[in-house]
Formats: sequence, structure tokens, C-alpha cells
Amino acid sequence: MTTNTPPILSSATVQDGTPVSVSTATVSAAGQPTRPGATPPPPPEEGRTAAVQRRGLPSSAVAPDDEGHHALDQQASVLMAQLWSGVSPLSLALAVTDWVLHLWSSPGTQWRLARQAAEQAQAWLEDTLQALVRTAVAPAKGLPDSGTGAHDPATPAAPAATTESALARALREDARYSHATWQLWPWRALAGANKATELWWQHASSLRGMLPHSRDQMRFYGRQWLDMWAPSNSLWTNPQALQRAFETGGQSLWRGWGKALEDVRWRVGLQPPPRRFDPALAPGRGLATTPGQVVLRNALIELIQYAPTTPMVQREPVLIIPSCIMKYYILDLSPHNSLVRWLVAQGYSVYIVSWKNPDEGDALLGIDDYVRDGVLAALDHVHCATGAPAHLMGYCLGGTFAAMAAAALGGGDARLGCQTQAMVGQGTQALLASLTLLAAETDFKEPGELGILIDEEQVRLLEAMMAARGFLTGQQMAGSFQFLHSRELVWSSQTRRWLFGEDEIGNDLMAWNADVTRLPAVMHSQYLRQCYLNNDLAEGRFRFEDQPISLRDIRVPVFAVGTVKDHVAPWRSVYKIHHLVSADVTFALTNGGHNAGIVSEPGHPGRYHHLLTTSAQEPWRTPDEWLAVAPRREGSWWPSWHAWLLAHSSGTVPARMPPVSTQLGAAPGQYVLVRYGD
Repeated sequence: MTTNTPPILSSATVQDGTPVSVSTATVSAAGQPTRPGATPPPPPEEGRTAAVQRRGLPSSAVAPDDEGHHALDQQASVLMAQLWSGVSPLSLALAVTDWVLHLWSSPGTQWRLARQAAEQAQAWLEDTLQALVRTAVAPAKGLPDSGTGAHDPATPAAPAATTESALARALREDARYSHATWQLWPWRALAGANKATELWWQHASSLRGMLPHSRDQMRFYGRQWLDMWAPSNSLWTNPQALQRAFETGGQSLWRGWGKALEDVRWRVGLQPPPRRFDPALAPGRGLATTPGQVVLRNALIELIQYAPTTPMVQREPVLIIPSCIMKYYILDLSPHNSLVRWLVAQGYSVYIVSWKNPDEGDALLGIDDYVRDGVLAALDHVHCATGAPAHLMGYCLGGTFAAMAAAALGGGDARLGCQTQAMVGQGTQALLASLTLLAAETDFKEPGELGILIDEEQVRLLEAMMAARGFLTGQQMAGSFQFLHSRELVWSSQTRRWLFGEDEIGNDLMAWNADVTRLPAVMHSQYLRQCYLNNDLAEGRFRFEDQPISLRDIRVPVFAVGTVKDHVAPWRSVYKIHHLVSADVTFALTNGGHNAGIVSEPGHPGRYHHLLTTSAQEPWRTPDEWLAVAPRREGSWWPSWHAWLLAHSSGTVPARMPPVSTQLGAAPGQYVLVRYGD
């Protein structure tokens, strides 16, 4: 395999005001350019799969004399992944075996579950009889308007009983069954049977003695199975869909049939993904429109500097590292909710990294490459251009990379090109004014729901899938997150499209979410193994450029943000940054989820956050102890962060205009526009 690496272009180097192309590429033994310090590409006769295995898998995974047999195992794993939609049947079989053996050996538990099943059956029968009575005495006015799932206020459901059963409460709280038609027989009986089984399974899936991971898997996969068979997903058991078909003379079903064919043809590769959003919601048009210039481009990133809108700016610039799992414009969506635009308006010099959407040639990129050629290369440019320490901010995986870079700089394991010997003696403070981590994990021991899909067998299956192509596709990555919340993100969406013939009402966040990216095979394998499986970063075993780094070497002030409903980076996991760094930590806990909680502009209704600073000398508080004493503030967390940044800045300087380069171009740049059909 050969790697075609473009030269590094930077507008920081100019002659007579004209940007000059500065190439730092060298030539590998294969005659192809590569970045300094990067892992050289394998010789031409070596296949990509073998190269990925050599660098991405643990060194002891394959014996030198066993590569032929291992290749056959890899092919079997790829086939297995295709048949099981990327879910490891071995991992699932281990969980099922754990559950079956503990159930078989526990007669008392068997009796308890049988009794609970009988209780749920009785509750379902009573609820069904009540629905039958309501239906019999209801005025003969036909079904209420079909709606799309929201409760119809004109036809209220029966008032909750004084002593509401657990089944009735679960049905009332489930948005799928909130419409008034679901209160009538036989629809209530169908919904109740599904919900009663779900309530029973919550007890049945958690047996004493089971491994915690097996228990989580059994509960999760059982819920997925029940969600698939929910009556709301089928035409003949969904009263709203039947009523909509009657109201439209069958047109809703005709439209839904067409949308179902579109989805099927896309899934089997016969057509591109169906366009579900306004074409105006695209980078450079309706989204990512904050004015700026690309000031650096290398083989991995484009660095964008935004044009100031104030005559003076803070001396310390803000450098934003978004996650490479997502495209950067999550932080520059529409003008009204763009964090980038808002920061510029507050008087900051703002830079942001735009990651390349990788292809087959990037299969061997690892975490070292992302930290060195991503975070550190951007920080080097910003420091050279401004001569000031930066407020480094990272979001999600970008925050993990930013923490790695800060630790490497703090421990002397990394240096910037502009860093003088005198600056080395000053420590990280000469390069970083602060570190901000948005929904970013540094301790992965308790990863929340995402951990259900991560274990040794699952990672091995993913590695086999990635080795064959050199990357994890964007749809595979998006599918993992959708799988975690398939009730809302898969089945509800599919019901609207197929049964009601309606498309989702697209907005900027949904359009961004559909703009998926790939992940290089080696980097993703290292991330899963070293962070999730081994927790090397938190426990001091992680190595950058073959040197061990420790988060204890981070001594600059830290601002960390967690979100209440985050299923990607649970806030209690994000909170662990308190005992990992040697610095004061200001922690903000905001309502919302992984994306909506972060994209939370001032004036957004219903927003609040808790905020508290803990000095490095204070004793440890558990997350719940912290929440009990952290004051609640109404509104967005953005102004609180702005005030914190001002407190860690050193004054203002004249606004810095980004240099204009015809070679590099204007924001949003080129990398963000790259899309693939997979």
C-alpha cells in the first residue's frame, strides 16, 4: 500500500504578503511522501489487511508462523459481521450462557420470575378490561384524528387512577402510545402486552451472580427485541397508521411504500442515501457560515481561523478540537446557535480543526498521528501566529485527544516547533492558558450504554471488518449510536416514513448528524482497546510517541462540561477528570444530551446548568456529593464559560485578521465537504 500525503500548507509562512507552500513531507522507502514521525507505509507487496493487523492489533495476537490460519479466521469474522449486522454473536452467546447457567442453578429465582410473570399477566388483564369498558362507553364518534404520535388534546385519555399500576404508568410515559387511540381496545391490549413483557424482562435479565457486562447486554438486547416487535411498528397493529390511511384514501401508504423501497435500495447499495433534508442545510450554505479562512492544511486537518467582529480581542486565542467522529460544524451550525460565531462576537480569536474524512490510504493512521498532526500541529500554528498561550478546547473524542496533547506537553514528551528552550522551562503555561473538555471522557472505566457494545469479542469483530477495508464506515459508526437508542432513532423514524409516508422535519442538528465520517482502522482499534478495554489513559499506561504520559502533568486550569442525558460520555464518567489532573477544575453539568446539551445557545428555552470550581487541594467529592452542593444557574452554560475564560486571560490586543490564501481557501474549507456513499 502506498500513502499519498499532500504537503503541509500554512499561511503562517509568507513572503511579500503571499502565502508560500511549505512542505515538510519526506520520502519513504517506497518512494511515496509521508509525514515526519509518522509510521511509514508498508512495502507494495504487503496487503492492507496484514498491515492493519500488524499495527492495530496487540503484538501477541498473531504468532509469526500462524498468519495463514489467522487470515482464514479474519475472513470468517468478516462474514460473521455481515450476517449479524456488526454485532458479535460470540459476545452475545457468552452473555446468554451466563444468564442461562445462573437461571438454571437458581430455583428460587425461577420461582420469583414465574410469580412476577403471573403478576404482570394479571396487571395486563385488568388494564385490558378497563380499556374495553372505555371503548364500549365512549361516544360513537369514531377514532380521533390520527396525528403523528402526539397526544390529541381534543380527545383526552382516561384520567390516571388514584393508585396507578406500574403497567399503566409505563404506558403513560411511553411516547409511542401517547395518542388517544392507544387508550382504546384492542390497541391498548397490544401495547400493554409489549410493555408488560418489557417490565418483566427488567427483572429477568438481572440475575444474582451474573457478570455486570452480561447483565447489561441481556437487558439491552432483550429491550431491542421487544422494541422491534412493538405494535406501533406494524400497520395492522398501529391505529394511527390505519386512521391516516383512511383519511388520505391510501395515499399515506403509497408514499410510505415508495420511501420503504428507497431505504431498501440504499441498504443493498443500489442507490445513494435518500435525501431527507433541505439542500440548503449544507456546510458553507445554511450551515458553517461563520466567515473565516483556512490557514493550515496537512494530510489530516485543515485549521480555520475566523474573522473578528470586534476591534479588540483577548490576547489568548481559543483553539477548538472537535471529534473526528463528527464533522466540526456541530459547533458552527446555524447563525443563531453557532458556538464559534458566539465566541467571535465575545471578542476572541477563534481557531477550529476540521478533520479529514479518511479513505483507504489512511488505514494506518493511529492515535499518535491524530494527536501529533492534529492537535499539536494546530496548536503550533496558533502559537506561532499569535505568540500567546491558547485556550485549548476539545469536544468528545477531540477532548480526549486534547487531554493527551496537554499531558504530553506538560510532561515534556512533546514540543512545538515555536517552543524555545526558555519556554520549555516555563512548562505548559507558556503554551496553554487553559484546557476545556466538552462531554469528553478521560477515564473509560464506566462508559455507560456505549460500553454494552464494547468487549473483547466485539472489538475483534470490528477489527476484522476494518482490516478488510482500512476504515470503519460512517454508516457503521452512525449505526452504533442509533442501535443504542433504536426506539427513538430507528423505529420511530421508520414508522413515520413507512406507515405515515412522512419525512422527518429536518433541522440543522439532524442534517449535521446525517453527514457521517469514517474512522481509520488502526486509530479506532487503538481507541477501543487502549481507552475502553484497558483504560490506559486514566491509569498511566498510555504511550504517546512511545513515551508514557500522565494526565497528572496537566497543571493548567480545566473547565469540563457534562450533560445529564449523555449516553456517549456519561457525566459521572466525565466528572472523573477531577482526580486525574493536577489543576483546579471547574465543572458544569447542563441538561440535554451529548449534542443538544453542548449546542445550547443563550436564550434557548428550558436550559440550566450546575457550576462549581474545585481546587487541586480540595478533598475528593463523589459526583452525587458535587451535585448536592453545586449551585444551579438558569440558562445556557456558554456565558459561564465565557466568564471563566476571561478570568484566565491577560487582556486585549488589536483584532487579528486571518491571512487570505488562494491555495488554502476560505471557510468551511475542503475536508468538511468530502462525503462517501458508505
